[in-house]
Amino acid sequence: MARLRETYKKEVAPALMKEFGYKSIMQVPRLRSIVVNVGMGEAIQNIKLLDAAVKEIAVITGQRPVITRASKSIAGFKLRKDMPVGCKVTLRSEMMYDFLDKFISIALPRIRDFQGVSPKSFDGRGNYAFGVKEQVIFPEINHDKIVSVYGMDVIIVTSARTNEEGRALLRHLGMPFKK
Repeated sequence: MARLRETYKKEVAPALMKEFGYKSIMQVPRLRSIVVNVGMGEAIQNIKLLDAAVKEIAVITGQRPVITRASKSIAGFKLRKDMPVGCKVTLRSEMMYDFLDKFISIALPRIRDFQGVSPKSFDGRGNYAFGVKEQVIFPEINHDKIVSVYGMDVIIVTSARTNEEGRALLRHLGMPFKK
């Protein structure tokens, strides 16, 4: 069992039950999935950049990403419908907890001048989204073999009903929010 999942079951769930006064363990918010998305506009000219990004995201998450395609043509960007423009991975269960544990404990502290993540990035339903500017914060990435530096969006989907519940869940799991 993933270390973070064990922490959730033994410490976080009872703490949230006490904090919000839930009557049943099934009312306690939990993680549903984590989506890691990379959009690469440069892939229009050079498809090899996207291939390198797919390999790196697969190494980071432990799961092969799906290539996302353009939904419509945009002449100003020389973009045609169904051209590959990025990739994404949806993580669930064990892989989700492993990724979040690695992300919180190893990757986030490696960000330059890291002060904590913004507590305002919730969507109103307890889901949290934020962006990472460089993929090099992950220890699996070999700096010598980087083709291009790109950012990624990380969306944490929870079963929380409100932002306060989602924020409390992530805070108990160890997410470093700004003060």
